[in-house]
Amino acid sequence: MQPDVSFVIAAYNAEATLDRAIASAMAQRDVAIEVIVVDDRSNDRTLDVARAYPQDIVRVVALPANRGPGGARNAGLDLARGRWVAVLDSDDAVLPGRLAAMIARAEKAGAEIAVDNVQVVREDGTPEDIMFPTGYLEGLGEISLTDYIAGNIVFESRFNLGYLKPIFQRRFLDENQLRYDEKLRIGEDYILLASALAKGGRCVVEPTVGYVYHIRTGSISRVLELHHVEAMAEADAAFAAAHFMDDGAKAAFARRGRSLRKAASFLSLVQHIKARAPLRAIRTALSDPAAVRHMSMPIAVRLRRVAAQFAVGTGR
Repeated sequence: MQPDVSFVIAAYNAEATLDRAIASAMAQRDVAIEVIVVDDRSNDRTLDVARAYPQDIVRVVALPANRGPGGARNAGLDLARGRWVAVLDSDDAVLPGRLAAMIARAEKAGAEIAVDNVQVVREDGTPEDIMFPTGYLEGLGEISLTDYIAGNIVFESRFNLGYLKPIFQRRFLDENQLRYDEKLRIGEDYILLASALAKGGRCVVEPTVGYVYHIRTGSISRVLELHHVEAMAEADAAFAAAHFMDDGAKAAFARRGRSLRKAASFLSLVQHIKARAPLRAIRTALSDPAAVRHMSMPIAVRLRRVAAQFAVGTGR
């Protein structure tokens, strides 16, 4: 029997959290599921944890080399048999009724994609507020390409839609040859959903909470570096070359492009400060003053002090 949903769990050094993710996937109500765990060449006991489950319940793939989150997910998607596919991060979890609610809403609307709300949990296990106000998601109803790009303006979006965890009709992904960009370590989720929307996929919103996002110190999704932003800009350029965008989407895309450039300048500025390179920091600040506005006050104060020290040191 074909599963209703294939859960794809990319796992790298996730021995401490993988059981929780797998258990939550297996606890889904009113849907038939399969779980695919892709071990991305971990150097802890992740593979042992995954292989402890019966093979008819959890299918395990051990990659011969590390491919990053996008590559590991692609390996799982290539094996998926479900009508729908749901990506679950190895340190997160899903609530029992999530998939049934999302699939019901999507199929009623004839949509190929569905998203829902996210519960944020601190590292000590304490729940925080839900990520998106329920009224906000209810007001969206559906997410267009313009909506999605506008909700992914780096450092500026009020509600960053890049944190949404969509489910996709597997047939839609396969027919449109949609997979994760393996060159991206941050932002691969954004490009996949944006590409699916650009290919004509309809994305409906289930406003209830179904995904549980666990904050973890050192998580790659929480550490934004200059090379990540540069890779995101390259991926955006490829996206623009490959897909048609209407005027609304083009305007949002231009705003996102400007935000990426500002973010790159900001991160370059911080990088120069950390490297104790005041001249380069000052040049970066002067070339893009808008980048300074991204800085928190302590760092801004530090920049001014570094600039003052440099001025004294050169006799200016």
